[in-house]
Amino acid sequence: MNTVRDGKSETVPVPFPWATNRRATVHSMNYLLSNRIFTITGEVQCKKCEKVFEIEYDLRGKFLEVGNFIAQNKATMHDRAPHEWMSPVLPKCRFCNQENSAKPVISAKKKKINWLFLLLGQTLGCLTLKQLKYFCAHTKIHRTGAKDRILYYTYLGLCKQLDPTGPFDISR
Repeated sequence: MNTVRDGKSETVPVPFPWATNRRATVHSMNYLLSNRIFTITGEVQCKKCEKVFEIEYDLRGKFLEVGNFIAQNKATMHDRAPHEWMSPVLPKCRFCNQENSAKPVISAKKKKINWLFLLLGQTLGCLTLKQLKYFCAHTKIHRTGAKDRILYYTYLGLCKQLDPTGPFDISR
């Protein structure tokens, strides 16, 4: 069995159908589509009424949004996450209709974070620096720097997992 620092295994029980058994790793788009995984779900909680509910994203449509944004803006990002990633606009609550209030429910256990849901909702900015560094550590991405740089690396790293041939290489 492969181990990482502190005696933790590199493999974990699969937390979601779109995740692999490796920490902070999701399946490629080809794998997901060939296995008929077209919708990605996750829980959110309203900051106002505190109700918890599930949101679903269309895998292809949402990834196209994120991928196109990166393709169009990567050259001017200078390895830094833009404001809209740092302070994401949250979905509207389906119970109280409060705008910008449905915040993703993030597992206290980092190995159970719903990375793909956060990517597609463009809400990775809701994660702490420690959680983002966890992603980088387990995907062999350099993990020092300010939150905007680590968040940028996380977006590109997840996109690269989904589409290994896309424009998602991290410049060093």
